[in-house]
Amino acid sequence: MSNESGIVRKSISRRRFIRGAGAAVGAFTIVPRHVLGGRGYVAANDKLNIAVIGIGGKGKTDAREVSSENIVALCDVDFGHAAKIFEEYPKARRYKDYRRMLDKQKDIDGVVIATPDHTHAVISMAAMKRGKHVYCQKPLTQTIEEAQLLRKTARRMNVATQMGNQGQAGEERRRIEEMITDDAIGEITEVHVWTNRPIWPQAVGRPDGHVHTPDELDWDLWLGPAPERPYNPAYHPFKWRGWWDFGTGALGDMGCHNIDPIFRALKLRYPLTVQATSTPVNKETYPAGSMVTYDFGARGSKPPVTVTWYDGGLKPLRPAELEDGRQMGKQGTLYVGEKGKILDGRVIPESKMRQYGVPPKTIARSPGHYVEWIEACKGGEPGGANFDFAGPLTETVLMGNVALRMAIADKMSRQRLHWDAGKGEFSNMPEANEFLRRPYRQGWTL
Repeated sequence: MSNESGIVRKSISRRRFIRGAGAAVGAFTIVPRHVLGGRGYVAANDKLNIAVIGIGGKGKTDAREVSSENIVALCDVDFGHAAKIFEEYPKARRYKDYRRMLDKQKDIDGVVIATPDHTHAVISMAAMKRGKHVYCQKPLTQTIEEAQLLRKTARRMNVATQMGNQGQAGEERRRIEEMITDDAIGEITEVHVWTNRPIWPQAVGRPDGHVHTPDELDWDLWLGPAPERPYNPAYHPFKWRGWWDFGTGALGDMGCHNIDPIFRALKLRYPLTVQATSTPVNKETYPAGSMVTYDFGARGSKPPVTVTWYDGGLKPLRPAELEDGRQMGKQGTLYVGEKGKILDGRVIPESKMRQYGVPPKTIARSPGHYVEWIEACKGGEPGGANFDFAGPLTETVLMGNVALRMAIADKMSRQRLHWDAGKGEFSNMPEANEFLRRPYRQGWTL
């Protein structure tokens, strides 16, 4: 549980402490509980007190996934949209403003954040600065600078973190990494990854006219740090993903899911360059379809690799190895190696998959994505998508959105963007660095 200040810190296990203490002062010494783990200690067998923010959408399933712990607070700016999930946790206190919740309810140990993308950073930062553990939905942030700052703050505050790309804990992710490590198709030089997103309106302009704001919705809180504009159902709920001011488009929505296995299997960090092409872009929304190419350098003995992203119905060309009659799915990943190809986790053609068989299990299996975070909050190992990993992954994904910006489209048609990982910025196009961050509306800050 949390202490008076609400701060929870990871510590040595109770068992290890007792063993060491017993050797020093005798087996029958009674050690006060607060000494066992330090101030704010949460024992492995204790339950965390968790607050969930943004429960009307993805947050309702997030809440259920952590309901083995104590759900003590629920927060959503739209009580009408969240009404049904409120009923599932009658003992939890209800809030519209996360700031009021964090200031008033001192018993909170960890916070789950499932709000629209544009508020991920401000809420995560507010929670971590108060010493709360944080689980934040993907993408971690809306901008690259926000991801950099959250990663640094998580380290400084020594809190347990996890981003909501659940597939990182799964069997499929581990199996593809084991196949590549096992040299199933040789060294990888290309990867193609695609999605069926967007499944919401994009490439559209701002709606006209006045629409009554629902009585249960606090629109000012929903806007948060984003520029002010009138309410419209074109934004809330769910459709906010396609708007530059609120979402991160198809790439931001699915990139942290689908590019994650590639990062892990190929031991990637930051790309050297990024370039993009798309259908027409406007100032309000992301394009209807796009292609983004990331070039990564050699990693030790591993050769350079190019990763290409496709959305809006675009896909790579059909590989020659794929048998007639087999389809490339609406979402998928194609690894191209020096000795063959892997499509959606299987060597192609299928005859080669049967010949290859199954890779040896060399990677530890996960107890579950949410369980990883809960155990980390109680002093266990960091979650697989902790902010040290999720930050660079999110930054890389969001570089693609910078490359799609209309303001730099002309220059982008003549050159790639070059990323300086040391400085955390683009080295060859200062105009692009303006999109590493965004101005916050007055009254909002990190």
